Amino acid sequence: MKASGLFDLAGETALVTGASSGLGARFAETLAAHGARVVLAARRTDRLAALAARIGPNAISVALDVADRAMMPAAFDAAEAAFGTVTLLVNNAGISDDDRFLDTTDDQWDRTMATNVDGVWFMAREAARRMAKAGTGGTIINISSILGYRVSKASAPYCVSKAAVVQMTAALALDLAKHKIRVNAIAPGYIMSEMTEAYLASPASEASRNNIPMRMTGEPSDLDGALLLLASRKAGRFMTGSTITVDGGHLTAFT
Repeated sequence: MKASGLFDLAGETALVTGASSGLGARFAETLAAHGARVVLAARRTDRLAALAARIGPNAISVALDVADRAMMPAAFDAAEAAFGTVTLLVNNAGISDDDRFLDTTDDQWDRTMATNVDGVWFMAREAARRMAKAGTGGTIINISSILGYRVSKASAPYCVSKAAVVQMTAALALDLAKHKIRVNAIAPGYIMSEMTEAYLASPASEASRNNIPMRMTGEPSDLDGALLLLASRKAGRFMTGSTITVDGGHLTAFT
């Protein structure tokens, strides 16, 4: 089969969280370019509307804060009304704080866990329940980080949350395989995005860059291949429970 067919997502309805900017926006555009109907979900609805307009008629936007699980059913209801059952969920929404452990407040910890862990768990559950009921099968892609495998200073809650996503991915894959629902994850390294731009553009990032064997940071487009591999029922047919690292070899420098 030619690559154009291998990564054809026609017939899929994808919901992407955190789609208002950065990696989430890129994921949504990439999925749409390969045939998926896309539901853009985030808190900043003005940005979502602009992105939906760029993508065209196969995209809608819905307001969603993944830290508020009460908002989740309405997001899936809107998706179903427009395009049918969500068959592809990309759990991309995430936040990070920059304080050391002793300076991290209870609120910072709670917000990070509510978004990065609970948000992934409850979005996956809502999606999987609907996929199972409809009998469509489907795919869940969680966005972790290489900081789920190693740590860095001043990011303890983020590291803990992303490690939880790796384990959650494997656990959900095991439970959901009987429903023909695949669950995988992507663990990016240093990728230029709205979340990382300030750091990666600063002199402080030079030391981190020097620890990357490829001596470079990534662009959002560097995640396209991993995303499409996991999203495609053809290309990723026999993959579940996996976390793909895309980091320029960064993790190998810490083995």
